[in-house]
Amino acid sequence: MAGADADALLGRMARGVGYRLGEFLHVCAVYLGIAALVAVVLGLSVPSLREQARALHEALVAALRPDALGGPFSALYSVESGLFMPDTAGADSGLPPEDAVAAEQAERASQPRAGTQLSFSQALKSSEAGQHVPGITNDQAEALRSYIARKYRIAASVAGALVNTAFVVGRERNLDPQLVLAVIAIESRYNPYAESHVGAQGLMQVMTKVHKDKFAVFVDGPIAALNPIANIRVGTQILRDCIDRRGSLKGGLACYVGATGPSDGGYGEKVLAERRRIALASGIAIRN
Repeated sequence: MAGADADALLGRMARGVGYRLGEFLHVCAVYLGIAALVAVVLGLSVPSLREQARALHEALVAALRPDALGGPFSALYSVESGLFMPDTAGADSGLPPEDAVAAEQAERASQPRAGTQLSFSQALKSSEAGQHVPGITNDQAEALRSYIARKYRIAASVAGALVNTAFVVGRERNLDPQLVLAVIAIESRYNPYAESHVGAQGLMQVMTKVHKDKFAVFVDGPIAALNPIANIRVGTQILRDCIDRRGSLKGGLACYVGATGPSDGGYGEKVLAERRRIALASGIAIRN
């Protein structure tokens, strides 16, 4: 009888130890599972956070750099780039003003004029080399270039050159560069040789007959409307004037498209919708 009681006691003790051991192993398994889950989540999120931090750092460094609009881009799109006629008439040459002007005109006539395609080819070379304007990250520039190239079926290098142009010229005019890109998209779908039935030409569909005076600074005059850089410079000037005249962005877009009544036929909404799509694709904040 005593032996049976001892066996029963040992059995109960063994079952108790086994139960506690089972609980311990269960708790260990739960904590190991949680640790594995945390490790997986961190493994997926940390690289993304690290990349976001890197992109933010790059953007801040570019934006705070003193020469944020300097370097090769300001020279490429400035009046000294060879696309524009330098305004040096009347400079101190020791001649009377009228003779100085005549001498300047004669000097210009004797020199070969810079080809309008040359400056844009330089912009293409910068784009192919992976260069982009300061103030945006490499990822943002590439995303924007890829979006435009894919949607409007143009070469990636051309898209990059046009993006750089829009950012440089847009900043000069105090315009959101992505607004400029959206206007180009709606006006010409990025066809620099587009022409409407009323004579509007180029990327931003500039009416060269109406705005002939604005092309006076270009070597080739109104024909420069078919050059992407010249067209964007004149188009942004017109858009800036329209916004200032109407007092609002929507009013300025209506003015740009030539609407004189209360309705612009939906033009402004199309441009603003495309700007939102461009900003979403690029990750660059919209400037109001």
